[in-house]
Amino acid sequence: MLSVYVDLALGLVVSFLLLSLLVSGLNEAFVRLLSIRSKFLWAYLRDTMDGADEKSGSWLPAKVLDVFRVLPFLRDPRPRHSDRPAPTEPGKVPESTTGDSMIKLLYQRVQEIDHAKRGRTSISNIPPARFAVAVMELASAENGDVEEFLRKLQQIDSPLYGHLKGVWETAQHDLDRFRQGVETWFDGEMQRLSSLYRRYVKWVVAVLGVVVTLLFTMDGLEYAKTLLRDNAFRASVTAVAEAGPDAYEELKARCTGGDPVPCVTETLSQPALVTMLDQALVSVSIPAQGDPTVHWNGGLWWDRINTLSHWPGFLLTYVALLFGAPFWWDVFRRITGIKPRR
Repeated sequence: MLSVYVDLALGLVVSFLLLSLLVSGLNEAFVRLLSIRSKFLWAYLRDTMDGADEKSGSWLPAKVLDVFRVLPFLRDPRPRHSDRPAPTEPGKVPESTTGDSMIKLLYQRVQEIDHAKRGRTSISNIPPARFAVAVMELASAENGDVEEFLRKLQQIDSPLYGHLKGVWETAQHDLDRFRQGVETWFDGEMQRLSSLYRRYVKWVVAVLGVVVTLLFTMDGLEYAKTLLRDNAFRASVTAVAEAGPDAYEELKARCTGGDPVPCVTETLSQPALVTMLDQALVSVSIPAQGDPTVHWNGGLWWDRINTLSHWPGFLLTYVALLFGAPFWWDVFRRITGIKPRR
């Protein structure tokens, strides 16, 4: 009896794991296609180094809907890609505000690790140590005078001035401690930005979870019932094989048609997961002979969507997908006893 529940748990976990991987894959595809990570980073850098845009406000909107609407499609905060190596002499901070001048100066210090993506930079991560070195190089353009560098940042009204001023005072005007302080500060900012990015990604995963659940019309409760029915059918087939000719007549009566062998073969070759996926909007069948075929199940799919009794199962599947693929992989590993590599 215990094996029945183990089979049920494994079947549910595997199905939720596969669908969660699909959601994660779709999310990653959108992120890479729209360069969301890179845009997120450079929007933050523009806000931190050059300040909010006078016409459009902050480069990194505060509201979730504005982030989804602005960053992917309306505004691209990334600098233009350049194939040239970093200049030997770092550029100086201008005496007056000139748009995105600080972003250009920073990009010049890191452009050697860049490659183009539709004419823009593809850099999505700047190590804190590299950022600290870039700041020191910009300060060296002012003859190594950090005070003069901070004065010009204040003159162009750069938000970076307040952060670096605090680090400079904490370092007690020591250059080496100042560099370490900038590195520590930027590392903390990147952690905060990563937390903000993950919060927005959760909304994307939530939307994709709804899409995947309804696209496959994956009813978790119906799937569990199908798993139990399959297990019972396999048990009855085993009992027939062990009981002899008398039990064969009972199996023959359960299967429509004269010969139960094709019935048993077809049922055993159609696991519960395959049966559930066949009810998706588009399904693929692989016959014993011939090429795979694609089927459009619009009518069946719409009937399942309109059947209210399926919606509790849809809700169960959707909630399960919100836990994510790492969670279900960990559950699967614990059930099967697979040990992680060290």
